[in-house]
Amino acid sequence: MNTVGPYHNRQETYKYFSLPFCVGSKKSISHYHETLGEALQGVELEFSGLDIKFKDDVMQTTYCEIDLDKAKRDAFVYAIKNHYWYQMYIDDLPIWGIVGEADENGEDYYLWTYKKLEIGFNGNRIVDVNLTSEGKVKLVPNTKIQMSYSVKWKKSDVKFEDRFDKYLDPSFFQHRIHWFSIFNSFMMVIFLVGLVSMILMRTLRKDYARYSKEEEMDDMDRDLGDEYGWKQVHGDVFRPSSHPLIFSSLIGSGCQIFAVSFIVIIVAMIEDLYTERGSMLSTAIFVYAATSPVNGYFGGSLYARQGGRRWIKQMFIGAFLIPAMVCGTAFFINFIAIYYHASRAIPFGTMVAVCCICFFVILPLNLVGTILGRNLSGQPNFPCRVNAVPRPIPEKKWFMEPAVIVCLGGILPFGSIFIEMYFIFTSFWAYKIYYVYGFMMLVLVILCIVTVCVTIVCTYFLLNAEDYRWQWTSFLSAASTAIYVYMYSFYYYFFKTKMYGLFQTSFYFGYMAVFSTALGIMCGAIGYMGTSAFVRKIYTNVKID
Repeated sequence: MNTVGPYHNRQETYKYFSLPFCVGSKKSISHYHETLGEALQGVELEFSGLDIKFKDDVMQTTYCEIDLDKAKRDAFVYAIKNHYWYQMYIDDLPIWGIVGEADENGEDYYLWTYKKLEIGFNGNRIVDVNLTSEGKVKLVPNTKIQMSYSVKWKKSDVKFEDRFDKYLDPSFFQHRIHWFSIFNSFMMVIFLVGLVSMILMRTLRKDYARYSKEEEMDDMDRDLGDEYGWKQVHGDVFRPSSHPLIFSSLIGSGCQIFAVSFIVIIVAMIEDLYTERGSMLSTAIFVYAATSPVNGYFGGSLYARQGGRRWIKQMFIGAFLIPAMVCGTAFFINFIAIYYHASRAIPFGTMVAVCCICFFVILPLNLVGTILGRNLSGQPNFPCRVNAVPRPIPEKKWFMEPAVIVCLGGILPFGSIFIEMYFIFTSFWAYKIYYVYGFMMLVLVILCIVTVCVTIVCTYFLLNAEDYRWQWTSFLSAASTAIYVYMYSFYYYFFKTKMYGLFQTSFYFGYMAVFSTALGIMCGAIGYMGTSAFVRKIYTNVKID
């Protein structure tokens, strides 16, 4: 038996025997293990005591009885009122059953006492399990309730590899809307790439034309020439950003999140990770730890290029930025889970294991990445000299202000992913198994292209207004996607789910905040990297006296 909990709150789960069910006579079960991912996801496997042997049919047999006193009846009535249902595993195949039901008036409550199991086998492997709940018994205090089960074995043609297919929902995930949204996003990508290439071609062509003209002009004409726009700020555009320590840590973390997303989606496309409990989370933790050098490399080299001196501090902040955010949220929600006695409460041993991964795997690998980054690409080889005195930033129209650009920057990237968000949210917060990782990969690629294009356009307008503070602007205008995703999660909570209660609500909004922030940091880093390449490109081609 795994867990029991209210149907509408997927994450609010309790041990199966926290309800006063009784246990069968068989005492032990072979081959049970718990992985890190299972411990974090609140999987609490306990043996049911049902005696089942391969290919041995069992007629309806009583396996135990419940002495129903008032306290036990109240526990069952509460569970039935809140639509509790339980999950159990037979040979790692999940099956779900409902605890009981109330009559129409809501006065009498009934418990399902008879588990009717039908198990399909192919050769010597179990490939299919069905559970039917029967035997409705009214809950009356001070009576005995007998719990019974029966097992029927039948041959099945399902292959062992395909036994999880019946849990997937192709009509939901491969709906026409899903295809349309991908097509729609592709159109947006083509439009944006066209826009960016047009800006690049136009500015560069104009400049080249002007240079060839300038060579024929005398000095007088040249002094009266139309120096305008982004060319004016060439002496300041490569000035280090404000707060370079935080900035480079964010960029490094964003690059790492992108690497993790990319690798985990590829692994999920090749291996069916949904067939194993908690394997998705275990894979993500392992890949995150293994890709730490990426964080160190990009964060450390950027900090060195910006002339940062305190590189050890930068390395620590870069290494622990994301783990601290995730663990801090988990720690806070853990208190509520412990108060509720929920199975989601993370055991102390698991917390220690996660801390050990942070200190003994992530930090040393980050150090390796930082040292490589500082030595291989830490030299500031900018195409233009940086002036000693910063030039004043002229007045500009309100819509050219960095704050406005930041707010508007996230709309298009969010537009390209929000239908995929609906499918991802539904598989996480409702009972669907997400398996269309090909879609997710496409959406990740589209998101990257849209983000880079949008930030390049935003930065071009900012530099044309002779404002050279493009680093934070390019990062934040891409990262503002996170704000729109978090706003969408509010809409999803109130209109698409029926969640209730402090535990589920804090769990939902806590982890949605973590997800949105991580997504924002990733988009920001992608936006900054693309924009940085763009800025270097246009200033490399400028002739400066």
